[in-house]
Amino acid sequence: MRFLVRDRLLGIGDDYWIEDDQGDKVYLVDGKAMRLRDTFELKDTRGQVLIDIRQKMFALRDTMVIERDGAPLATIRRKRLSLLRDHYRVALADGRTELDVSGKILAREFAVEYDGELLAVVSRRWLHVRETYGVDVVREDADPALLIAVAVCVIHLAEKEHGKD
Repeated sequence: MRFLVRDRLLGIGDDYWIEDDQGDKVYLVDGKAMRLRDTFELKDTRGQVLIDIRQKMFALRDTMVIERDGAPLATIRRKRLSLLRDHYRVALADGRTELDVSGKILAREFAVEYDGELLAVVSRRWLHVRETYGVDVVREDADPALLIAVAVCVIHLAEKEHGKD
């Protein structure tokens, strides 16, 4: 499954649609302005909130929290030692599962893996539309909404770290 995300619309308070590879609207990312912390909602086409994304208020490092139905789903933060590429760790709420996000986040060229197995690839390479990147969910049993939320979070954290927010 491939999803298309319009880039440079990731500012807080901005809303934008994520489309499938057929051009159909699938998810709405609703940026919430006027909040103390960075907040997004990922909604379906009927407007139902599927995932809440929030910046964690009191953390030593920038951290984003993903929730579903008010319950924590995942916590995302940058790995401490990552010299050559950007690396983020996604700790799922079960406490046992971690996803690894690595690559060139600001260039929109990175992968999401679980235990060395590829779950999704984020890339601009396949697309000819300016200011757009793709999220290609590789595994059939993967949660596309969660993987899109992870991509939104790591891009937001990387831009914030590099002063592009």
